Amino acid sequence: MSNVFNNGSHDGMPPSKSQLKRDMDALQNIGRALTELPAAKLKKMALDEGLLAAVLDYQRFTANGAKRRQLQYIGKLMRDIDPEPIEQQLAALRGDSSAHTRWLHLVERWRERLLEDDKNVQIFIDDFPSADVQQLRTTVRNARKEREENKPPKATRQLFQMIKELIPEQGRQKNAPEDEHDEHDEDDEA
Repeated sequence: MSNVFNNGSHDGMPPSKSQLKRDMDALQNIGRALTELPAAKLKKMALDEGLLAAVLDYQRFTANGAKRRQLQYIGKLMRDIDPEPIEQQLAALRGDSSAHTRWLHLVERWRERLLEDDKNVQIFIDDFPSADVQQLRTTVRNARKEREENKPPKATRQLFQMIKELIPEQGRQKNAPEDEHDEHDEDDEA
């Protein structure tokens, strides 16, 4: 993701008024995206306290004029904040972050491994000791049964959600299933 700001040109000159206006509009757009999020997600984003309060205030306002002024204020507050982490978090929430996509693929690979073999269930339990072992084994067994009987994948979805809650989005653990696309060409996959 590229930074919103272009604080100068290549020749060392200060940015033009037009560039400053584009930068401020970009910050205001990030602020607008924040105002569309539920309060619970906003509070998890580790935003600056003033910015968080301004966004929550915006959500309380009903008059269009008040909302417009508050959005300008949010844009002003964002001038003093590095927008890059906020952009990354918004991208992850939208699902267009490559890191977020890799994490979801990791969760999917773990689910497939768990459904393949009981040895993989034990490996998963070793990697994630906080897992509810009984619930995990029951969900895996139910998901396997669903597949055998061609039933709707209710337990399979539950298993995916369980894994999502246990695997941190950032970082990997020692026995993570490798992403074939990272290490092999498409032709090499079996």
